[in-house]
Amino acid sequence: MTSTVVVGAGIIGVAIAYELQRRGRVVTLLDRNAPGTGASFGNMASIAVTEFMPASRPGIWAQMPKWMLDPEGPVRIRPSYMPRLMPWFVRFLAASRPSKLRALEAAGAALCRRVHEDLDALLAETGLRHMLSQEGCLSLYTDDAEFRADREHIEILDRFGFRYEVIGANAIRDLEPALTTKIGKAVLFPDNRSIADPHKLVVAIADKFQALGGSVDQGEAVGFEHGESDISAVVLRDGRKIVADEVVLAAGAFTGRLSRAVGEPIPLETERGYHTQITEPGISMRHSVIWPARAFMVTPTAGGIRVGGTVEMAGLDALPDYRRAKVLVKRAREALPELQAHRASEWMGHRPALPDTVPIIGPSARRKNLWYATGHGHLGLTYAATTGRLTADLVTGVQPPVDMKPYRVDRF
Repeated sequence: MTSTVVVGAGIIGVAIAYELQRRGRVVTLLDRNAPGTGASFGNMASIAVTEFMPASRPGIWAQMPKWMLDPEGPVRIRPSYMPRLMPWFVRFLAASRPSKLRALEAAGAALCRRVHEDLDALLAETGLRHMLSQEGCLSLYTDDAEFRADREHIEILDRFGFRYEVIGANAIRDLEPALTTKIGKAVLFPDNRSIADPHKLVVAIADKFQALGGSVDQGEAVGFEHGESDISAVVLRDGRKIVADEVVLAAGAFTGRLSRAVGEPIPLETERGYHTQITEPGISMRHSVIWPARAFMVTPTAGGIRVGGTVEMAGLDALPDYRRAKVLVKRAREALPELQAHRASEWMGHRPALPDTVPIIGPSARRKNLWYATGHGHLGLTYAATTGRLTADLVTGVQPPVDMKPYRVDRF
């Protein structure tokens, strides 16, 4: 039987491992930590099918100077890291050309159209349907000017046929009474549902994977034994080697270090994200909410309310700056004035970011038995079930239901 090693036990790696094991592979899921303890632990729990737009679009560029000059702004680049970031940033600039943007939007939309079909199948097979909420997400605006500033987003959704509903102040308060009366307009995204606890979801799928005969191994992959065209083993920091017929790299922001080990560097950066998990918020919420002008999100999840957002570019090794998390709570209180944060914990994690915002899903261009699934950015949880399905198709030789050219590793 064919042995497969999936490197990375976040939501992407676990979804891939489960699907491959279900299809008859003998899979080892490898991570230096327990499943779901990296970025998947602290994401915003959102199945955000309307949020596939490239980060390099004009509406973002218009706000970047203001954001970067504001020490509490939603985008922060540590000055010491700027020289290392420049090659990535040049590619980010290249992704802002109008013709390129349209292609990137289409690539994101193609994945998002499949999300609920693939997620529903995964949750049904694993008995986890109860972990997906029935409520959507509200995007908040104080007035018509703020709403018009976000028109680019709405126009893209119209172009690709994603559902939304514009609602006024009274309807907003009917849906979420805890919101401030300063919010005059909102957009309801009914398909942007949320997960009851993203960490528990990863653990539960990993358990189902093991029940099918898959194995979980804790160790840090640092390299490979390989010939001219294929990989024969994954090498761990402790000196062990895991022999493999196939390898899938799904290690999130750390995938770039491993790709370099096979001579296939990819422009993968980390967008460091912060959250504050509030266990006794003093309010109740049904929907997740996002306020584009303030660049934060609030989601009821993990037994409380989670406040997150912000982008910090500082690499994989810099210490967290938890002032970022405190700023998010301050902004959340503008939307939810009765929000309490006396019992709360702060967290920082690494989103795997590619300069064009489109993930890499597909085979290596250098090793015939190596595949990648990385660079999902803010949409790791959203894309997980679909990435699991598509990667398993590619590995097992099944024709995927999506044109995979936009997601190839050698597109840069």
